[in-house]
Amino acid sequence: MRPPRRPSGVQAAEPAPDVLALADALPRQLRLGTSSWNFPGWAGLVWDGPYAEAKLSKEGLAAYARHPLLRTVSLDRAFYRPLSASQYAHYAAQVPDDFRLLVKAPSLVCDALVRAEDGRGMAPNAGFLNADLAVREFIEPVLQGLGNRAGALVFQVSPLPRAWLGRLPELIERIGALLAALPPLLPAAPDGVIALEVRDAAFLAPEHAPLLAQALRAAREASGNPVTYCLGLHARMPPIEDQLPLLRALWPGPLVARWNLHRRHGAFGYEAAKAQYEPFDQLVDEDPETRRELARVAAAVTQAGYAAHITINNKAEGSAPLSVRALAEQVVMSGQR
Repeated sequence: MRPPRRPSGVQAAEPAPDVLALADALPRQLRLGTSSWNFPGWAGLVWDGPYAEAKLSKEGLAAYARHPLLRTVSLDRAFYRPLSASQYAHYAAQVPDDFRLLVKAPSLVCDALVRAEDGRGMAPNAGFLNADLAVREFIEPVLQGLGNRAGALVFQVSPLPRAWLGRLPELIERIGALLAALPPLLPAAPDGVIALEVRDAAFLAPEHAPLLAQALRAAREASGNPVTYCLGLHARMPPIEDQLPLLRALWPGPLVARWNLHRRHGAFGYEAAKAQYEPFDQLVDEDPETRRELARVAAAVTQAGYAAHITINNKAEGSAPLSVRALAEQVVMSGQR
């Protein structure tokens, strides 16, 4: 007798009972997820078996979204080139109604420089922080294509050239003006959040952080959108405990956090982390301090009735799905205290 034929396409791993129980214990306003989904090493964690990276990239999102703990994902490819409404609609069609995508605004708007393929800055970017461009190339296609599946929309300002670092008050004013000019996310995206992520610690200096908080509050009032600061947990930035004062200055409001890289790696340590952590099937460098602080903030935000969107990269601790599970356990413990 022939064995049953395996279904075509990427299939999800069967969730264990304790994972299902953990998902049920989490606040519904909390959405945890990872940075992308095309990792063969997640076999047994997210996938039912081994699949090629190309197949996962093309067909894996629907299976990813069936994992009970994974209710968001970071669509990082939107940063490198603007996506169309039809491309966003293609992603929306693959996930359930309660799933939300975290989407990065394109570098066309968020990078002060036009860069070569190797990341080297070649010339000033004329579209940097252009509100009309942001609406046309990002917000409108997202709302048209994702609709209610749009979650956190993140404007990640790339590392700045030295000339701009000397003009941060002017730049903060321009960032505030951009975010204030964005159209309402309602009613198309009822869970949509606008978040600013930065990659220069100078924004958090005592002379600049109050200006940034003021600009984000003003943008929140002017646009009517939930505008917040994204906790960018990256080796280029201070640890989470040093970023929380800015978030507190914006309280009350939602939480957006992207845990990208373990603090033990330097500012340019992505490749080193990748080499150490592949195939991303186990926790290699656990970071209990970051996990504990992030869980505490997520529990507080959701208990107050606000949404929390958190994505984790494989390079944070070694395996993003396992980091999500560990963070979920910590959130449950934090909420019980």
